[in-house]
Amino acid sequence: MTMFDLTGKTAIVTGGNGGIGLGIARGLAHAGANIVVAARNAAKTDAALEDIRELGAHAIGVETDVTSEESVAAMTEAATSEFGSVDILVNNAGIALRKAPQDYTLEEWNQVVDINLTGTFLCARQVYPLMKNAGGGKIINIGSMTSIFGSDWVASYSSSKGGVVQLTKSLALSWAKDNIQVNSILPGWIHTDLTTPIRSDNPERYASITARIPHGRWAEPDEMGGCAVFLASAASDYVTGTAIPVDGGYAAF
Repeated sequence: MTMFDLTGKTAIVTGGNGGIGLGIARGLAHAGANIVVAARNAAKTDAALEDIRELGAHAIGVETDVTSEESVAAMTEAATSEFGSVDILVNNAGIALRKAPQDYTLEEWNQVVDINLTGTFLCARQVYPLMKNAGGGKIINIGSMTSIFGSDWVASYSSSKGGVVQLTKSLALSWAKDNIQVNSILPGWIHTDLTTPIRSDNPERYASITARIPHGRWAEPDEMGGCAVFLASAASDYVTGTAIPVDGGYAAF
């Protein structure tokens, strides 16, 4: 057994049926974890489960709306019914609406904040008693580079992701006594469904972003898996309240 071995651990990954979430779910599965894919699109989840099970992991899907307390409760109930515990939570579910700040409707603003920030809180609150009673656990919240920088075209997203980092710190302080480590990952520019329109519709912005990345390229979703395994494993037992950029050096400028 190594510090990074997750054999016998159960991980819930919200939004785990595509993009960064699936990349992280695959990384955790490689390390031996059981996987619960909690997401809204059932057909997409079925495809993701096939992918994850090919790695030899035991995986189930649960249709989940992270903005609903009832749905989040059902998510953890399904996980404990199948696997007996929830050891790891990855709060990855999120959306982005690209437009100028003055053009958001209140409904659009609330939708982004409800999913990205309030959903993170609801899921973390739901697993807390399970982890406390088990003697500890790991919560990984997915932030963004826009947790650090402002943004001219996704103000609702950047505001919600800034909130995710502050929530991470607050939960880390509150739950350290319960041996629950709470950290965040700040992904850089990654090829996902959310970012595909940038490459296709705004090639000049895509090129300017690429030019700033020291590695000279955008990341692929699986490249988020390594940091997630570290934060989910015993290797990070003395790490809490942190926000780790995984961005090819973009934030170093």
